[in-house]
Amino acid sequence: MVKVIIERRIMPGLEEEYEQAAREAMRASLGARGFIGGETLVKVGQPDRRLMITRWRDARAWKKWYQSEERANAMAHILPLLTEEESVEIFEPVL
Repeated sequence: MVKVIIERRIMPGLEEEYEQAAREAMRASLGARGFIGGETLVKVGQPDRRLMITRWRDARAWKKWYQSEERANAMAHILPLLTEEESVEIFEPVL
Protein backbone atom coordinates (compact mmCIF):
# COMPACT_ATOMS: atom_id res chain seq x y z
CA MET A 1 0.00 0.00 0.00
CA VAL A 2 1.11 3.57 -0.66
CA LYS A 3 -0.16 6.90 0.59
CA VAL A 4 -0.32 9.84 -1.74
CA ILE A 5 -0.11 13.27 -0.09
CA ILE A 6 -1.53 16.12 -2.16
CA GLU A 7 -1.21 19.70 -0.96
CA ARG A 8 -3.23 22.49 -2.54
CA ARG A 9 -3.57 26.23 -1.98
CA ILE A 10 -6.97 27.67 -2.88
CA MET A 11 -7.69 31.20 -4.06
CA PRO A 12 -9.16 33.18 -1.15
CA GLY A 13 -12.94 33.26 -1.23
CA LEU A 14 -13.25 30.16 -3.42
CA GLU A 15 -13.04 27.58 -0.64
CA GLU A 16 -16.69 26.51 -0.94
CA GLU A 17 -16.44 26.11 -4.71
CA TYR A 18 -13.23 24.13 -4.22
CA GLU A 19 -14.90 21.81 -1.68
CA GLN A 20 -17.63 20.96 -4.16
CA ALA A 21 -15.11 20.26 -6.94
CA ALA A 22 -12.91 18.22 -4.58
CA ARG A 23 -15.89 16.10 -3.48
CA GLU A 24 -16.65 15.34 -7.13
CA ALA A 25 -13.01 14.37 -7.71
CA MET A 26 -13.08 12.07 -4.67
CA ARG A 27 -16.28 10.44 -5.94
CA ALA A 28 -14.61 9.84 -9.29
CA SER A 29 -11.61 8.22 -7.61
CA LEU A 30 -13.87 5.76 -5.76
CA GLY A 31 -14.22 3.80 -9.00
CA ALA A 32 -10.49 3.71 -9.70
CA ARG A 33 -8.83 0.31 -9.42
CA GLY A 34 -6.55 0.17 -6.43
CA PHE A 35 -8.10 3.12 -4.58
CA ILE A 36 -8.52 2.25 -0.90
CA GLY A 37 -9.63 5.52 0.69
CA GLY A 38 -8.69 9.02 1.65
CA GLU A 39 -9.27 12.08 3.75
CA THR A 40 -9.03 15.83 3.31
CA LEU A 41 -7.66 18.18 5.95
CA VAL A 42 -7.67 21.96 6.24
CA LYS A 43 -4.71 23.70 7.87
CA VAL A 44 -5.65 25.32 11.18
CA GLY A 45 -5.89 29.07 10.74
CA GLN A 46 -5.33 28.87 6.97
CA PRO A 47 -8.61 27.97 5.24
CA ASP A 48 -6.94 28.25 1.83
CA ARG A 49 -4.63 25.26 2.53
CA ARG A 50 -5.78 21.68 1.94
CA LEU A 51 -4.00 18.40 2.44
CA MET A 52 -5.38 15.22 0.90
CA ILE A 53 -4.12 11.86 2.08
CA THR A 54 -5.19 9.00 -0.17
CA ARG A 55 -4.39 5.31 0.11
CA TRP A 56 -3.73 3.13 -2.93
CA ARG A 57 -2.98 -0.56 -3.41
CA ASP A 58 0.37 0.36 -4.99
CA ALA A 59 2.15 3.15 -6.87
CA ARG A 60 1.08 1.66 -10.21
CA ALA A 61 -2.62 2.06 -9.28
CA TRP A 62 -2.02 5.69 -8.29
CA LYS A 63 -0.10 6.42 -11.49
CA LYS A 64 -2.88 4.95 -13.61
CA TRP A 65 -5.43 7.16 -11.84
CA TYR A 66 -3.13 10.20 -11.99
CA GLN A 67 -2.85 9.84 -15.78
CA SER A 68 -6.52 8.93 -16.34
CA GLU A 69 -9.07 10.91 -18.28
CA GLU A 70 -11.39 10.75 -15.26
CA ARG A 71 -8.85 12.57 -13.08
CA ALA A 72 -8.12 15.06 -15.84
CA ASN A 73 -11.84 15.86 -16.03
CA ALA A 74 -12.07 16.28 -12.26
CA MET A 75 -8.95 18.44 -12.17
CA ALA A 76 -10.37 20.71 -14.88
CA HIS A 77 -12.77 21.98 -12.20
CA ILE A 78 -10.14 22.19 -9.45
CA LEU A 79 -7.13 23.75 -11.18
CA PRO A 80 -8.75 27.15 -11.87
CA LEU A 81 -9.42 27.48 -8.14
CA LEU A 82 -5.79 27.05 -7.08
CA THR A 83 -3.18 29.76 -6.61
CA GLU A 84 -0.30 27.42 -7.48
CA GLU A 85 0.35 23.94 -8.81
CA GLU A 86 -0.58 21.14 -6.42
CA SER A 87 2.20 19.25 -4.69
CA VAL A 88 2.03 15.43 -4.93
CA GLU A 89 4.22 13.04 -2.95
CA ILE A 90 4.02 9.25 -2.66
CA PHE A 91 4.95 7.43 0.55
CA GLU A 92 5.21 3.73 1.30
CA PRO A 93 5.44 1.90 4.62
CA VAL A 94 8.84 1.14 6.06
CA LEU A 95 9.42 -2.60 6.01
